[in-house]
Amino acid sequence: MPQKLSVSIFRLGALLGCCAGCLIPGATPKEPSSDASLTAAVCPIVYQLDQSPSSRGYRYSFFGNGFFINQQGYLLTAAHVLETFRDGGQPYILVSRRNGPPKLLQATVIAADAEHDVAILLATSNPFDSSYKVSFLALSSEPISPGEPILALSLHPPRQQNAHTFEVPREDRFSGKVLSYESTKLEKSAPAAEVFLLSHPVNLGQSGSPVISQSSLAVVGFVEGRWLRSSGLSIAKSPAASTPTPGAAVPIRYAIALLQRQSISWHTPQSSPSSLSAH
Repeated sequence: MPQKLSVSIFRLGALLGCCAGCLIPGATPKEPSSDASLTAAVCPIVYQLDQSPSSRGYRYSFFGNGFFINQQGYLLTAAHVLETFRDGGQPYILVSRRNGPPKLLQATVIAADAEHDVAILLATSNPFDSSYKVSFLALSSEPISPGEPILALSLHPPRQQNAHTFEVPREDRFSGKVLSYESTKLEKSAPAAEVFLLSHPVNLGQSGSPVISQSSLAVVGFVEGRWLRSSGLSIAKSPAASTPTPGAAVPIRYAIALLQRQSISWHTPQSSPSSLSAH
């Protein structure tokens, strides 16, 4: 099963806590078309530690990543990134600005599906209405096939043990391919769910990061963790060299199902101003 890779470093006394839908009619989509806009859709999920900023901004704890799916400020992430907020504590997202250092915005947990490890967040102050450097990612309802090339994007603080908001997060970018689909339990008491394996390993803090098809530039899944079962390793073995532990990703169809139940809109790769409809 996957080893979940959210970060839960918290230095206070207690651990508190890392159908095709389209946009609403009348909205003007800004389809992602470059590496910069892909990265601008991703943001770290954090907890604010300071009540007032220092010369380096607010200090925070880093838990994982989420990504925007529309201009209303909705994000997707892995549900286990938010586990430490279940008993209290306000999650934040760290969002880039065009003319200033990154800034913390509060995020509300809208819905979660623990069986498939997916959660929906909403930025309480919509960054698409201001001068933030943000974008959104389209979601693909078409499953990606083994062998197809993918790209995984995530952000992390330069110093995870002493992170501050004025420091620009560093980007992790991994290119690889889909190895196989596997069945596993994402929650001990839940029925089996499907994940797909990635040819590259994933690192601590990458949970919730988007996995993007290199052909469509649409999200096909999100990072769950490392795959620890031998069945996945045997697929990736090469006679020339030992293969690192592959990453595991949750197919985006589970997130789309949760968005449908919440009547939340999203973009598809084919979205255009003339083809938008309410979901």
